[in-house]
Amino acid sequence: QVQVVESGGGLVQPGGSLRLSCAASGPIHRISFMGWYRQAPEKQRDLVAAITKDGSLQYADSARGRFTIAGDNGDHAIFMQMDSLTPEDTAVYYCNADGQSRDSEIFSSWGQGTHVIVSS
Repeated sequence: QVQVVESGGGLVQPGGSLRLSCAASGPIHRISFMGWYRQAPEKQRDLVAAITKDGSLQYADSARGRFTIAGDNGDHAIFMQMDSLTPEDTAVYYCNADGQSRDSEIFSSWGQGTHVIVSS
């Protein structure tokens, strides 16, 4: 079973920065998509940034210009540098990995989430 683990959340003051990390492990044949989503209290889970297997990057409008996603396909890992954080960025951030396992099964795995709190 493919597992996804996030790290790097925490409490930061407005204007500060955080770097989130995500790694997928297990019987992975290939990963086609890895992305960060976030869910604030009483709101839906939305895509923040993602990277596809061909290296294409996607950003939500709220993240573009402030967040930067990068990937290490060899290690099945992605990172997201978040700068100029505001209280509106407060949420649980989830990592998602989609791909194909060594058993040729299609998977879509989620991490447990990491909390990001932007507050003075």
